[in-house]
Amino acid sequence: MHAARIIHTMTREQLARRIADVALLRGEFTLRSGRKSNYYLDKYRFETQPDVLAALGKMLADRVTADTDRIAVPERGACPPPASASMASGKPCVFIRNQKKEYGTAKQVEGVLNAGETVMIVEDVLTTGGQVLEAVQTLQNAGAKVERIVAVIDRLEGARENIERAGIVFESLFTSKDLGIA
Repeated sequence: MHAARIIHTMTREQLARRIADVALLRGEFTLRSGRKSNYYLDKYRFETQPDVLAALGKMLADRVTADTDRIAVPERGACPPPASASMASGKPCVFIRNQKKEYGTAKQVEGVLNAGETVMIVEDVLTTGGQVLEAVQTLQNAGAKVERIVAVIDRLEGARENIERAGIVFESLFTSKDLGIA
């Protein structure tokens, strides 16, 4: 007998609580940015939960505009949430590598991306936004227009300011405050 696959609709507050319950770790951590932190949001712990992914997919799809042609995912970024947003919105995804691979098609952008297309980038957890801004440059070099960057969680440590300073619209579904992190 198969396990029941019932996924209930969650409110924004319930989803924030669910993410914090499964992904918030306390201790001493070094972040990708090099900063030290007394908490860590383990994206793999929330991105592997079907109920969380379904809810995030819906929330992210709601941010797709009529102008959005594709949803983009930076390498080592949040692959499951953009994939769920792609399914919920019907918009295809592209994956952005940090560097061109040296084999196969030797592409830096995987999937189909045509010059002139408008892209929404989805990231999981943003601290300073440095890596996602590199992805913006890669997409712009490929002739795409980056419409916005949407983070699942903004740690409130400079990402918004850095992204907006670069002239890109920034949104986050949640902030560290929403997850109960002071």
